[in-house]
Order: sequence, then C-alpha cells, then structure tokens
Amino acid sequence: MPGFSTEGAVWWPFDITERFMVDVFKGYGVPAGDAEVCAEVLITADKRGIDSHGVGRLKPIYIDRIKDGQINPVTKIDLIKEGPTTAVLDANNGMGQVVSKKAMLMAIEKAKKYGMGMVVVRNSNHYGIAGYYTGLAADHGMIGFSGTNARPSIAPTFGVENMMGTNPLCFAMPTDEPFHFNIDCATSISQRGKIEVYARQKKDIPPGWVIGADGTTKVDSIAVLDDLVKGTAALTPVGGIGEEGGGHKGYGWAATVEILSSALQQGAFMKSLLGFENGKKVPYKLGHFFMAVNIEAFTDLASFKKTSGDICRALRNSKKAPGQKRIWTAGEPEWDAWLERKDKGVPLDEVERVQFDQMKAELKLTRYTFPWEK
Repeated sequence: MPGFSTEGAVWWPFDITERFMVDVFKGYGVPAGDAEVCAEVLITADKRGIDSHGVGRLKPIYIDRIKDGQINPVTKIDLIKEGPTTAVLDANNGMGQVVSKKAMLMAIEKAKKYGMGMVVVRNSNHYGIAGYYTGLAADHGMIGFSGTNARPSIAPTFGVENMMGTNPLCFAMPTDEPFHFNIDCATSISQRGKIEVYARQKKDIPPGWVIGADGTTKVDSIAVLDDLVKGTAALTPVGGIGEEGGGHKGYGWAATVEILSSALQQGAFMKSLLGFENGKKVPYKLGHFFMAVNIEAFTDLASFKKTSGDICRALRNSKKAPGQKRIWTAGEPEWDAWLERKDKGVPLDEVERVQFDQMKAELKLTRYTFPWEK
C-alpha cells in the first residue's frame, strides 16, 4: 500500500533515534521512565511507516508544547473512579503516551479477571498512534479498542466550521499471522499529520481533504495548516463533502468518538480543545478511551486467531480490480513497512533534520553525531 515519499530522506537507525528522543524528553523535564514510553510510542509509528505520527512530531507536538506550558512534563495521574471492569483517570495535562499506556494496561488486567475492561482518561494530550495501545491488547491475546478526541478540525456534513478533532477510532485483533489485524484510522479523510508531511515536502494535498469557508476544496498544504489553526478551513469526514460519498457516516463516527472521549469522563470537548484561550496558549485537555476484551472469555485464542487469519487471507486472495497487483488487510502495510525499514531505520526529511539540529544544540547533546553532519 503506498505510503509517504522518502525521497531525499536521511536514514538513522531506530535504536539510536529512540535513545536521542529519550534524551530530548528528559532534557525538557520528562522523567526517565516516562521519556522511554513517549519515545517508544513515537518510534513505533516510524517502524510501521506511519511517518505522520513519528519523530516528526517530537518537537512541534510535544517539546514545543512543553516549553509553552501546554503540557506538564511530569505526568501526575489521579484515579477518579474505579470498578471491577472500569476506571476513570485524570492525566492533569501530562504526557498523553504515559497515561494512555497505563490506561490500556489497566484495561487488560481487568479483562484478564472479568472478561472485559474499559478505562477512560481526561485532561490529557496527544497520545501518538492509537494502534500502539490496541496493539498492546492484541499482544496479550485480546481485542483492543481505543479512540481520542483532538483539537477541532473536522466540519460536520453540510457545514464548513471545524468542530471536532480527527478523532481516530482504532481496533486490533490477534491473528495467526506475524502481525495483528490493526485498523487505526482518523474519522476524517486525512489527519493533520499527513498534511504536515505534505507541507514538509512542499506538495499539494489531494482535492476533497479540506473544505474552505466558501464550501470549496483547498489543496495548498502550507496554507491549509495555517487556515486550520485560524478556523477558516476544516477537514472533511471520511466519505467527503456532503452525503453522496457517505460523508455523513464519517461525521457520525467522529461524533461517536467525541462523545466517548468526553462524556464518560466528564472531560473537555470540541471548541474547548483548541489549545487557546483569550489569545493565549493553554493545555489541550484531551480525552481518550481504551477497552480490552478477553478472547478466552468467548472461545479459545488459537481458534480465534485462525479464523481471523483465514478471513484476512481470503480477502487478500480475492479477485483484484484490473491493473491492481495486491489487496491488503489492516496491519499488513505496517508489517511490510517494518520489513523494509528494520535494517534502515527512520527516514528523516529536511524539516525533521533541522528540528533535530535545534534540539541537539539547545540541550547540548554532543554525544550524538547525525549522519547528515558527516
């Protein structure tokens, strides 16, 4: 399945890149153990070829927000409410990856005992790829389910105002193949991270991804990122503009995630997630939800894995459209990306290399020598 272009990228080994990110997080006040969690989530995205949510977000989404006071580098997690199969956590505007890994592991432990577990989080921040957390559940032989709200960017069907975040809805299920079935998708046609990659590569985005205030599509990736912040453009839901392509379905799923990310934990939602208040930067106060379902409560794990694997293989082996060479199932493109990249590392584009230089200089991390410095 086609991914982002790596033309002109400089490759750096995964282990060194991850260590660098750990040191960067630590340098800006994140405790060592938490820094390792944050770096692990980011590097996992790059390993899977999800460059929109990997190391390219280290500086703009995490470090810059820590420096601006929008994220607390030390994550203090409060347990607000707990039952045998449920829990509500407050992240106190700490690192999204830290509270989210804890939340999913809590859900998994509850599912081991009672068949299902669900944990919700409020007052958090961007948590990286949702598939990391659902993958944890699948690693434990469970079905994983997660979603999060985000700063407003999607317009409702027949609207042009950015009201809801990209609001990913993610499921993962173990199979008898080397990789899980793991579907991690925004409820918009594209998420902001993909547009950021297009902007770094100075390329236009495809028509239909973004709608302007006048109801027409916008394609200038750099201008779109600015317009999204100003509220003069919005992402379109899965299905696109209007109802003809099923845009109302994507809109409905986005609203579902918005409700589950806020109503259960009584957290912030929609316009209160802008990150600005009276012209000043403030915490984003995002909400997440995590569910683990113990397969053994329904059937034996081996049988489930075989059936799910049989379904995926049947889909991939079905008749292909003229001119098409391959059919994928969820999780397979990410596995292919890992096989391609495992010996090469992370592809760092020009913008990312500049950001790495800036962070290295600011923190005096002279023990690292970047390949582009040689």
